[in-house]
Amino acid sequence: MTVDTATEVTATETGNAGVVVPVGIVGFGWMGRAHAQAYARVRHHYPQLTPVPKLMVIADEVAERAAEAAAQFDVPSTVTDWHDVVDDPAIGAVSVTAPNFLHREIGCAVVAAGKHLWIEKPVGLSADDARAVATAARAAGVQTAVGFNYRNVPAVAAARELIAAGGIGEVTHARFRLFSDYAAHPDGALSWRFQRARGGNGVLGDLASHGADLVWFLLGDIESVVADTAIFVPDRPRPTGSTSGHQLASGGERGPVENEDYVSAQMRMSSGARCVLEASRVSVGAQNSYGFEVHGTEGVVRWDYRRMGELEVGDGREYQDLAVATRFVGPGAGDYAAFQPGAANPMSYDDLKVIEAARFCASITGGTGGATIDDAVRSAEVLDAMTTSVREAAWISPASMR
Repeated sequence: MTVDTATEVTATETGNAGVVVPVGIVGFGWMGRAHAQAYARVRHHYPQLTPVPKLMVIADEVAERAAEAAAQFDVPSTVTDWHDVVDDPAIGAVSVTAPNFLHREIGCAVVAAGKHLWIEKPVGLSADDARAVATAARAAGVQTAVGFNYRNVPAVAAARELIAAGGIGEVTHARFRLFSDYAAHPDGALSWRFQRARGGNGVLGDLASHGADLVWFLLGDIESVVADTAIFVPDRPRPTGSTSGHQLASGGERGPVENEDYVSAQMRMSSGARCVLEASRVSVGAQNSYGFEVHGTEGVVRWDYRRMGELEVGDGREYQDLAVATRFVGPGAGDYAAFQPGAANPMSYDDLKVIEAARFCASITGGTGGATIDDAVRSAEVLDAMTTSVREAAWISPASMR
């Protein structure tokens, strides 16, 4: 799909002569709100961006939630059926932030209608689901973006450049972690997230998908994996009404948790390096404890999401007793300059979604984009390989999941 000339606007409408793309959001939980905020802010940080997104419709099955969001973000229309967004010829791009089990159906429908797609990870419940959306997007000739937030961090971009330039020598081994406590409470509501048919493979899709993308982004292709998984909270109370986020449902009838709370995987990289990826949604005392540590023959680089603008770097050829120093990233690292003028000014999670929105919009008119549906397929193949490894107690190649 190309942006039609009918979407041209005047300088008084945008503050800058350009092109707008009308967008819709399907699903308005926390992530739908993150997308809405990103669309609202993106022009502030990227004043030359084209096309400019204009949020025109919100779809959510809870009408009151959609109406409240529309009032807050000055959106002219709300619907309870996502098909109405897909069928609207005025909408040029759609954010899909609905539950995982709906991603394949909605994603394929969006791109088949000729609309550009920004979709959250994991794209569906398996690599087959992600491939279906990717195939449909290629056939339609539309642009895609996928919510792999953490590759957008300027410090991560700086780490990637350091590694690629040989700043720590040849990578020998690495460890990636994604620990959270959002499901640690035993009375957390038994929402769709804990059901195999609707939430897929649990923490693998929710957190390890980010890890698989970061491993590839920093270290390249994964040759094979061997994995172990566990369910540590075996049952939860059923909610008595609609839920949002990770609400408690104390006192309700309890039902079984069907998908994984925890995963650990050893990886053999195509480069010959070794890597460990570990993720948990039930880590008591760990709130968004995400990060990595990459060792090379001549140094090390470490990053912690909770100290987003910092890298710990040891580089040189001392080998033993090498000093490791904290570096504060600044302009010149990734998209940092779009947000802050000098090093050590903090950025936020919401800023990462603004970067994502900007890259998505830029891709529509031939600019440089970010993570795409092809990246979601690659990540999903790694997750499928982990699941197969657990079942077969063997090393599995992600390539064999194609």
